[in-house]
Amino acid sequence: MKLPPWHEDNWRSLAQRRTQGRFPHALLLCGPQGLGKRAFAERAAALLLCERDAGAPCGECRGCRLFASRSQRDPEETRPDGSLAQPHGHPGHPDARFVGHALNEKSSPKRMYSELVVEQIRELSAWLALPPQLGRAQVALIDPADELNIAAANALLKTLEEPGEQRHLILVSSQPARLPATIRSRCQRIEFPVPPLALAQQWLVEQGVDAKAASAALSAAGGNPGLALSWTKSGGMAVRDEVANDLRGLHAGTKSAVEVANRWSKDDAHTRLWFAAALAREEAQAQAQGRNGPLALTARPEFTKLAAWFDQANRARAQLRSPLRPELLLLEALSSVSKAGEKNTW
Repeated sequence: MKLPPWHEDNWRSLAQRRTQGRFPHALLLCGPQGLGKRAFAERAAALLLCERDAGAPCGECRGCRLFASRSQRDPEETRPDGSLAQPHGHPGHPDARFVGHALNEKSSPKRMYSELVVEQIRELSAWLALPPQLGRAQVALIDPADELNIAAANALLKTLEEPGEQRHLILVSSQPARLPATIRSRCQRIEFPVPPLALAQQWLVEQGVDAKAASAALSAAGGNPGLALSWTKSGGMAVRDEVANDLRGLHAGTKSAVEVANRWSKDDAHTRLWFAAALAREEAQAQAQGRNGPLALTARPEFTKLAAWFDQANRARAQLRSPLRPELLLLEALSSVSKAGEKNTW
């Protein structure tokens, strides 16, 4: 697997520590969603389990082949936003363990946990207490680590405080501030910042994205090449345009908040709210610079009201994982835009 260029320095440093026998007991990979932290984490896990002690997993030894052998559980495990909890499946290697959103076997009907729970960490700790079956190391990957609930985080802290020899934890987080400081302080932190725009543009073109489409997607994604690639491949930019059109209609009073909320609730509400918040932020930034924003609002709203909508959209997105009906959450958020639109403010 070829690393994206913004991973190379981090990988070189980590691989060097492996060859020197100084690989950290616990890693915390931090950075915005879409920069490939999960792929980096899996590659690091493969490196620890590879039998050839090189600067990268060889892909050919027994350890590498077992780690590459993947399977999804039935029913599939998904995150609150509907994406797969384990994008490439669970590894077949007996000394590798992936921890993420899992099925609540005790619920009736059975449904996914909305967070990582203490039972998962207790099971992980019991597994780490056993000797590695193939004799090299044990590696556990926790993603997203910032979804650990309080009890689970406390249980993980005990494991971090008593590291076993050749036991490794790799935590992946897009919101590391949500993790307790006691956990963050016991991990070696690796940061994944958004790469320079020119580098991101070049990488997208190398992935087969048209240069003009790459530029537009990067602008919408705040320079994040992973998100930009995902949107160009999955039609995300078209969804963004639909969200912008809906917000303009709500602001102008030509669209109903009820109709928009019902439609969004049936078609990836999480992503639509993400786009809505981002569009409000971009509109405020553009207007502050005296230019037209992505919403092209003819009646200029106050920046404070755009900021309030940004906060409200993000709050509704976070609440989508609650038992509340998504259309009601969306209606509450969108009604503020609709009512404001009638007064020609945001």
